[in-house]
Amino acid sequence: MTSEDPQPETPAERVVLSYPADLSQWGRDTLDDGPFRAYLGKTLGTVDPGAEVEVFVGVGCCGDTLDVPLRVEALDGGDAVTEATTIEYEVREACGIEGGWAVQSAGSP
Repeated sequence: MTSEDPQPETPAERVVLSYPADLSQWGRDTLDDGPFRAYLGKTLGTVDPGAEVEVFVGVGCCGDTLDVPLRVEALDGGDAVTEATTIEYEVREACGIEGGWAVQSAGSP
């Protein structure tokens, strides 16, 4: 029986991720925090420039969640994001992200 082995992942030295310009300051602070960077290093895995991934950044005090669309803008030195990969951020165009606490608003269910 013949089987093809997938090519091994090569750890990236650096990845540049973008987030939307209308992300709240709380969301930006969460992305930049050490524990969240470690989370990305453990969970992103193999990525390609242009790929988009929606990441959960937390639950607010009232139970509303915030998912942020991140896009891979650049990848240097390999194709796999690891805990050793340097993560940099840049801002891209706004996308209408809803970062408020909807459960406190008049429009909540």
